[in-house]
Amino acid sequence: MNIGQAARHTGLSAKMIRYYEAIGLLPRAGRSQSGYRQYSQADLHRLSFIKRARDLGFSLEEVGRLLTLWQDKQRASADVKALAEEHIAGLERKITEMTALRDTLQELAASCQGDSRPDCPILRGIAEGTACRPGGCH
Repeated sequence: MNIGQAARHTGLSAKMIRYYEAIGLLPRAGRSQSGYRQYSQADLHRLSFIKRARDLGFSLEEVGRLLTLWQDKQRASADVKALAEEHIAGLERKITEMTALRDTLQELAASCQGDSRPDCPILRGIAEGTACRPGGCH
């Protein structure tokens, strides 16, 4: 299967497939006599695994660790669970930060009259740094 077909099959772009190959998440593809990359079913399965892991928000480094664990049939499931729980904790931190940022911006937007006057609490909050702190305006 060529790279275009692999891209359609996995939902990844050809550029991403080449990138994953370049950084070592995917082994170098075999080549046809005319020099085109050729992907096997195993490659497609690996690419689908990478895509699903990325869709779950795992970093490229974490995906590499997951791939290593996935291929190691002697692995302890505790190692996989620890990686997943570490990722969950990171997601929880990001959710907390994003919620605080949303709340701050909502407070600033609510204090803005949105009329023709030049006074703008949103811009003032950004300029003073109060719009950038998790936990609300200070």
